[in-house]
Amino acid sequence: MRFIDLWRMSSSNLWKRKMRTILTVLGVVIGTASIVVMISLGLGLNKSMMKEIEENGGLTTITVYPDYSSDSMTGEDSTEKRLSDELVEAIGEIEHVDIVSPVLNINVIGRYGSYENTYMNVNGMTLEALEKMDIELKEGALPQKDAGVLQFVYGNQIINDFYSSREMGEAPDIDLMKDTIFIVFDSDAYWNSKYDDGESGTPVKPPKKYLVETAGVVAGGPEVYGQHSWNIYCDIDELTKQLKKIFKNKAIPGQPTTTSGKPYKELYYNSIYVNVDSIDHVADVQKSIVELGYQAESNAEWVKSQQRQFGYIQAVLGGIGAVSMLVAAISIANTMMMSIYERTKEIGIMKVLGCDLKNIQALFLMEAGFIGLIGGMVGIVLSYSISVVINVVVKNIMQMQLSVIPVWLAGLAICFAVLVGMAAGFFPSLRAMKLSPLAAIRND
Repeated sequence: MRFIDLWRMSSSNLWKRKMRTILTVLGVVIGTASIVVMISLGLGLNKSMMKEIEENGGLTTITVYPDYSSDSMTGEDSTEKRLSDELVEAIGEIEHVDIVSPVLNINVIGRYGSYENTYMNVNGMTLEALEKMDIELKEGALPQKDAGVLQFVYGNQIINDFYSSREMGEAPDIDLMKDTIFIVFDSDAYWNSKYDDGESGTPVKPPKKYLVETAGVVAGGPEVYGQHSWNIYCDIDELTKQLKKIFKNKAIPGQPTTTSGKPYKELYYNSIYVNVDSIDHVADVQKSIVELGYQAESNAEWVKSQQRQFGYIQAVLGGIGAVSMLVAAISIANTMMMSIYERTKEIGIMKVLGCDLKNIQALFLMEAGFIGLIGGMVGIVLSYSISVVINVVVKNIMQMQLSVIPVWLAGLAICFAVLVGMAAGFFPSLRAMKLSPLAAIRND
C-alpha cells in the first residue's frame, strides 16, 4: 500500500469520528502548551539573567585589582603589587586575551553657572576597550583617536548630581552635550579654597577650571539606571596628559607616594579591564592572572552556577508540563483501542485481501501521529498566546520578559507531540496486527 493511500485512509478514519478525535487532540493541545509554557518560563529567567550580567560587566570580562594583603607582623593592610604598564603587557600576552586596558579612575568636580557636581567619577580607558564595552549613546560618539584633546562621555544620570544653593529642589536645566561644563581636577584645592576661614593669613587660591569637550552622552533619561549611568569615560592617554600637566611635580590624587611624599615617576592604575575571546576561556585566563599575584574578578563561575540552577528549574517545570502530556498519551491510546474494536471487521477484510501486516500497523500509527501533529501545532499557537499575555502582565510589574519561546522549542514540541502520539498508538497497532482474519470477519 502506498504512503498516499495510508495518508488518505488515516485522515478519513479520524474525520469519521470527529468528536472523539477533537477531544483527544484537545488533550495533546493542553499537554503541549503546558510543557512549552513551563520551559519558556525557565528560558525567560535565564535570558533575563544573562542580559543583566551583560549590562553589568559582561560574560567575557575580567577585572583585575591590586593585591591587598595583610602584613603578618603588624596586621595592617598594604598594597604589595600595584597595577603597572608592565602588568598590562604581561596580561596581554596570556592566551585567549582579546583586549586588555588599564583603567585610571579620578574624582573631579563639574561646574556650570551656579550648579556644581562634586561626585563625578572619571574612568580613563583605551579607545579599543571603550568600543568593546558597546556603550549605547543617546547623543554624540565615543572619543576620537585623532582628537588631540580630552573628551568626556557622560553617563545619563550624571545630571542628577548637579545642584545649586540658589535653586534648591529644582532639576538642573543643563544639556551635557551642548552646554559648557567646566571641570576641576584638583578636588582638595577646591574644597580648601571654598572653606578657607582666613586664619592662616594667606588666602587659599582656587584651583584652575578646565573646559573639557563632550564627546557623547549615554542613552537613557535621568531616571534610567544602567551600568554606565553614573560614570564618565574618556581616552586614558589624553587623561594622563592632562593630569600630568595639572599636577606637575605633585602627586596625582589617588596615586601612591614615596615615604617622603613625592610621587613616583610611573603611573599606577586603579584596575585593569580584560576581555577574553570566549566565555569558555574566562576561568583559565582568570586563573593565570591570579597566579601572577593579583586579584581577578569575573562573572564566569557565578554564571555557570546560575545556569545549573536554571537547568534544574527548567527540568522541574518541564516535568510538571509532561504530566499533562502523559494524560494526553493515555487518551490517544484509549482512542486507538476503541477504534480497533470498532473496526475489527474492516481489519479482517484487509487481511483477507492480502494487505501487509506492516501496512495495517502503519495505518494506526499514522492516525495516532496525526492526532499528535494537529495537537502539537494548535498547542504551539496556544503557547505563544499564553506567552504574550504573561509578558504583558510581567512587563508592567518587573520590566522583564519572563516567557521566551524560541523557534527550536516550538519545532521540538511539535516533533515530541507526534512521537508521543505514535508511541501511544504503538501497542494498539500491534493488537490490530495480531487479530485473526476469520474471527475479525465473523465479529459483529
